Amino acid sequence: MSSVLDHRSARPSAPAPGAPSRRRTRVLALSEARWALASSALFLTALPLDLLGAPAWTWGPLFAATYVTGGWEPGWEGLKALKDKTLDVDLLMVVAALGAAAIGQVLDGALLIVIFATSGALEAVATARTADSVRGLLDLAPPTATRLLPDGGEETVPAEEVKVGDTILVRPGERVGADGRVLTGESDVDQATITGEPLPVAKQHGDQVFAGTVNGTGALRVRVERDPSDSVIARIVRMVEEASETKAPTQLFIEKIEQRYSVGMVITTLAVFAVPLAFGSDLRSALLRAMTFMIVASPCAVVLSTMPPLLSAIANAGRHGVLAKSAVVMERLGQIDTVALDKTGTLTEGTPRVTDLRPLPDSLLTEEALLALAAAAEHASEHPLARAVVDAARERHLPLPTAADFTSTPGRGVSATVDGHTVRVGSPARLQPAATGPVQELVREVEDAGRTAVLVLRDDTPVGVLGIADRLRPDAAATVAALTALTGRPPVLLTGDNERAAEHLAAQVGITDVRAGLLPQDKVTAVRQWESEGRRVLVVGDGVNDAPALAAAHCGIAMGKAGSDLALETADAVVVRDELATIPAVVGLSRTARRLVVQNLVIAGVFIAALVAWDLLGTLPLPLGVAGHEGSTVIVGLNGLRLLREAAWKSPVQADGP
Repeated sequence: MSSVLDHRSARPSAPAPGAPSRRRTRVLALSEARWALASSALFLTALPLDLLGAPAWTWGPLFAATYVTGGWEPGWEGLKALKDKTLDVDLLMVVAALGAAAIGQVLDGALLIVIFATSGALEAVATARTADSVRGLLDLAPPTATRLLPDGGEETVPAEEVKVGDTILVRPGERVGADGRVLTGESDVDQATITGEPLPVAKQHGDQVFAGTVNGTGALRVRVERDPSDSVIARIVRMVEEASETKAPTQLFIEKIEQRYSVGMVITTLAVFAVPLAFGSDLRSALLRAMTFMIVASPCAVVLSTMPPLLSAIANAGRHGVLAKSAVVMERLGQIDTVALDKTGTLTEGTPRVTDLRPLPDSLLTEEALLALAAAAEHASEHPLARAVVDAARERHLPLPTAADFTSTPGRGVSATVDGHTVRVGSPARLQPAATGPVQELVREVEDAGRTAVLVLRDDTPVGVLGIADRLRPDAAATVAALTALTGRPPVLLTGDNERAAEHLAAQVGITDVRAGLLPQDKVTAVRQWESEGRRVLVVGDGVNDAPALAAAHCGIAMGKAGSDLALETADAVVVRDELATIPAVVGLSRTARRLVVQNLVIAGVFIAALVAWDLLGTLPLPLGVAGHEGSTVIVGLNGLRLLREAAWKSPVQADGP
């Protein structure tokens, strides 16, 4: 929120060492939510009774219970702050609510109580969920590892007890227990959680593997190179926590504003009460003037200046598939001037698909025949590339011959007998490392186009090459163009994928700044460099490897369908239906909301200044003061609700077209 009352952090921090346990954090959040819910329910029960003119004994106890259930916690925290010689706005609001009740404005006071109790509960729940998600990331690393002994035996030990220099065995389907390098064995390892690569990566002697990644069908012996506490997964957790803590300077600045406002309000209220007494005014008149001042100077209109536009924008964005997690997030989205996009699962769909069918002229095969031959051999394989080949054949309704004698070699490919011929499908570099002529030319053409090349052999003779790639989202290019128009500079591509594939995709969507082969810490470094230059960065991603950058950025958006739990929890907003076009639209909506916030603050400020001046310089009748206070609240509230209209959502992608 823009108001000085938003003294809470813009994003709940992950728990630092020594913080309460996850269970305790969750229990405290649930308790605070229950008190806020009880306060709101009591208020909503009493409100119609009061407005309909029912006897005071019917709604009075309900309002009193509202004060108690919603106000005891901020009041208690405010008293504890007073013990440390600190005066916060929460305590001031409780005092203002009690002051309003003292002169008969029970409804105004109860409304203040409900607003602050609800916002505090939402913050506590968000903090607990984020803490759970960050700590839950450690579950990606297996609890145990198989350590090989010098005498040839093996033992199962807790993963945290593995030391640098140990050799561990990673069986097919297991998660790698520590960061290290392959000593022996070959396999395909799914390391999307770390690098974001859409396809498993072939691993052999000398290749690096990461803790928490999933081994394929081969067994690997891995020499440990990093202590478990310093693994990439552990560093991701620390980076998310550290990035959240970097919000503290902004929080401290707001708290300074809060202190000045609180102290000023208290001093002025006491002066309004004491000065007339000193000049002979009677006690009741002095108290009435002071309480009138407390009401007209109450920041209700200021609070509502910010919340209706931002909450209306949140609701409108939600209808269009974008979940913004708070009003602060909606405000921040309109401030961004630099956009960094992930590749796999963000600009692309995250699912490999066959894009090229290139039969060799000497094979006398058509494209359909080549695909059917490869799909028949791959039919029994569980590898993602194999699934892509089989799915492509099914989409074309191709009949698949029966395959026999199926075998799969990790890192190389598959082999099967199809119609009496031995068919092998796999990596060109592994199946025919010395291939020349037309085969080498076809492979190079496919790879230069940013595809993964798959070679098909029949009786050890090459018959064709398949190209497989992650498919670009249909609205990717239009989204990049719209974000460029909004921010004044093209987005940047940050990806863990290889440079050739990244540059090919970037050229398709109009991105010129490509940073490929990045680990999570490299993405964070890039974001922090831009932030140090004064930029406000929006990061869009979907994977665990994107989470640190999402947390470090001024604002982070996660793709909802395939997004990891950590990315969804760390991000400030989620694109629920994975529609890229909604990203520039929600940025534009946020900018509109921020303009309405400024309008409302001007309106609220003018009303408060005029009413306070009237009360201090003249005699402001209490009914008129209440009418002016409530009138300004209604005006700014209605102004903010304009963003609920469908017309407020304007997608630059839809307007401009691809």
